[in-house]
Amino acid sequence: MTLPTTDELATPDGRVLRYCLYGPADGVPVIFHSGSPSCRWKRPDLIGVMERSRLRLLVYDRPGYGGSTRQPGRSVADAAADTRALADAYGWGRFGVFGGSGGGPHALATAALLGDRVARCAVLSGIMPRPPAPPEEQVRSSVTRNGAGVMEKIAAGGPEVPWVPGPPARDDPDAVARLRATFVESIDGWVDDTLAFGRPWGFDPGAIAVPVGSWRGSDDTAVPAEDEAWIRASVPGARGYEYSGGHIPGVDTYGEIFGWLALSQLTAHDG
Repeated sequence: MTLPTTDELATPDGRVLRYCLYGPADGVPVIFHSGSPSCRWKRPDLIGVMERSRLRLLVYDRPGYGGSTRQPGRSVADAAADTRALADAYGWGRFGVFGGSGGGPHALATAALLGDRVARCAVLSGIMPRPPAPPEEQVRSSVTRNGAGVMEKIAAGGPEVPWVPGPPARDDPDAVARLRATFVESIDGWVDDTLAFGRPWGFDPGAIAVPVGSWRGSDDTAVPAEDEAWIRASVPGARGYEYSGGHIPGVDTYGEIFGWLALSQLTAHDG
């Protein structure tokens, strides 16, 4: 297999965070908050955009995902402390944040709580607060069932991304590893994200004072349009951008987002 190298960071409270680095070593530093569920290993098409960008992207597994130590009862706001620890490990005094789908709230939390260090915050297909989730055992049963359903389709010869035509993912060891890390080995993270979205998030989006860009696909059926509208209404000065496509965009849109983040004009040595 040719998966990117994984690094680990020990947090002050004794947990371990696993992450990968992408993009040029001297690029603008950005912490990447992945969706729910997802993992630090990204697909080759997205890696290609990262490597061509002007960003140094640190993509980490939130607690309970991909081998990162679980943090039971965590809130969305808890992501800010982990983001700070990761940035400190590389001496990034200032950095951007990016969050896709379920990673969107975590990126916003970081922008709200680390406003003195976050230069820009980009959100892709982001979500608004959810109603209270069912008890944990019900959530676990549901996400386990959903993950098993995805893997059944892969075993039957489906592509890695269900709605994007492609070769059978089961024939690609890297694709299988990414899928297993997301839908089989990261159940705790998926459960804890779901629970956290239905509890108070622990920060005030109205307190965000850094530039925020919010992207949504015109044909996104996974996240309602009112979620993106909530972000624009709740975050002062947030700007909305629409692209043609569904929940996960094409490489051109990722390139646009990464270019917007690079406008912070930071360097990897700033701070």
